[in-house]
Amino acid sequence: MPNKYLVNFHSRELPQQEAEYLIIGGGIAGLFTAWAAAKAGASVTLLTKRSVAESNTDRAQGGIAAALGQQDSPGLHMQDTLVAGAGLCDEDAVRILVNEGPERVKELIDMGASFDRTGDDLCFTREGCHSQDRILHAQGDATGAEILRALSQNVTALASVEVLENQYVVDLLVKENTCYGVLAQDQVTGQFRIFRGRVVVLATGGSGRLYNYTTNPEVATADGIALAYRAGAEVMDMEFIQFHPTSLVLPDAPRFLISEAVRGEGALLRNARGERFMPQYHGMAELAPRDIVSRAILSEMAKTGAESVFLDLTHLDHEKIKERFPTITLTCSNYGLDITKDLIPVAPAAHYMMGGVKTDLWGETSIQRLFSCGEASCMAVHGANRLASNSLLDGLVWGGRIVQRAAYVVENRLHDKPEFYCDDLLPTPDIDYSELRKKLQQIMGEKVGPLRTAQRLAEALAFFDRWSHLQNHEVKETSKMEVRNMLEVGGLITEAAMMRTESRGGHFRLDYPETAERWRKHILLKR
Repeated sequence: MPNKYLVNFHSRELPQQEAEYLIIGGGIAGLFTAWAAAKAGASVTLLTKRSVAESNTDRAQGGIAAALGQQDSPGLHMQDTLVAGAGLCDEDAVRILVNEGPERVKELIDMGASFDRTGDDLCFTREGCHSQDRILHAQGDATGAEILRALSQNVTALASVEVLENQYVVDLLVKENTCYGVLAQDQVTGQFRIFRGRVVVLATGGSGRLYNYTTNPEVATADGIALAYRAGAEVMDMEFIQFHPTSLVLPDAPRFLISEAVRGEGALLRNARGERFMPQYHGMAELAPRDIVSRAILSEMAKTGAESVFLDLTHLDHEKIKERFPTITLTCSNYGLDITKDLIPVAPAAHYMMGGVKTDLWGETSIQRLFSCGEASCMAVHGANRLASNSLLDGLVWGGRIVQRAAYVVENRLHDKPEFYCDDLLPTPDIDYSELRKKLQQIMGEKVGPLRTAQRLAEALAFFDRWSHLQNHEVKETSKMEVRNMLEVGGLITEAAMMRTESRGGHFRLDYPETAERWRKHILLKR
């Protein structure tokens, strides 16, 4: 059986510390869980891979969806979520999301999160597949950054919460299907340490860096999913990757998200010939579900031989656009684009993972005392295709529910503190991990991207099989550990994509282009 650890170690030889809640990840899901746990009277240690500021939360532009408007309702929000989810949403999970979400957003506001307003009234906008204006935003297009500011400010002010940055969690410490803590490495000193927790929460975020083109920050290397899988947890819906339709495409520039809210304000998509094309693909045109818009863009790129299509805002009120999208305006300006006068070149890029560590409706995984929330988790609330701006809401709702559920775990403390060790891993082989990472990202982009076939997937699986022997070797540097995690999760995504012989939501098979009723089910993978 493949080894479940990345390094040789013995817990009794390492420094140790303990908290009631051990939370891994410093985005919205991890921070809100920490805040809720501290408010419930628990001691919390929160570990972040780098700084709290480095997460997908910080990059969230469009906003957070919540049925707070006078014409809106949780029922309408639920209906839109189910439509986007393409038949694979868990209806109970969606009902929880849309009904509990508004209260969680109000708590954010009480913490000091400053959402845009007209007078005393909150401003709402609309994004793809929403039937109502229900997207709250902050500073135009800096919603995630404002939420992160408010949360981190409140969490770090709590005496019962210890936030430790630059702590790379290497592996979970699991014995007899119970999680006791984690092995982590300090990225400044290189020292390994054992962190024990009565409750361990994975809130490690996404996996976009598995792909060569992504809107995600460098930290999004699927670490949480990989270490949970190695430890024996179930993962689900791994084939469903959401590719955001509109990322900025410029030579020598990183892919930058051009928010869906831009299309919500009336921007049009045009191909290289200047033709508007979305009405030909879907009745909602530019505001169709993300998977449909992404495939339409790829189709137009193929027809014209171009490397992008274009977002056209030139017909919209110039001052309003600058006010509504200051971050996008400034970023494009830095690359010589005036979004009020120039067309913005865009193409799809990996953005969000619908799958992840399988949990129940309270965030519990298949391993006792191990919980998960946010993008690293999967309880099928997003189905096969996440509705725009539901991701931030997801982190809030299940961060709060975990604390409600985990009360019994905190009260029933474990008296035993088992030791953990690994001593059979071979030395690190002499390979170029940097080049391996680039090759992996290229393979995922070309073979496991928005358009898939059995042949492409088989070629990707052959690549992952070729490197499977690395599971027998240890790695001591975090950059190499990331590559190992990327290999683990890339293989899971590819395996699930090969198994699902249909097209649904974020998974599209050119050789099986239809949606099949018999595939209205989930794929679970476990070691």
